[in-house]
Amino acid sequence: VLRQFVRHESEVCSRLVKEKNPVTIFSLATNEMWRSGENETYQMGDVSQKTTWHRISVFRPGLRDVAYQYVKKGSRIFVEGKVDYGEYTDKNNVRRQATTIIADNIIFLSDQMKEKP
Repeated sequence: VLRQFVRHESEVCSRLVKEKNPVTIFSLATNEMWRSGENETYQMGDVSQKTTWHRISVFRPGLRDVAYQYVKKGSRIFVEGKVDYGEYTDKNNVRRQATTIIADNIIFLSDQMKEKP
């Protein structure tokens, strides 16, 4: 079970896909920030940030539809699920490895109704 919390200025890629095999797929960014330097306790030093992108697949019928409708770029969400390792062949016929999180649960951390234009 992977529990990944979206931290800081996380974004959800605006590209959502709904396929014939009912699945909703989106990308999720998690950011990690830390301060480096000699006096970390005194808030001195350089601030570093690392962004990691995760591919999220949602197969569960109710959850899949909610994710398709409400997950938008900039949404702050909590995703719980399983890690799935696989491979695919890209358009250049090269085999590539893919890691996907199969979502079992999504919790919205921001009020979606306020975020609608």
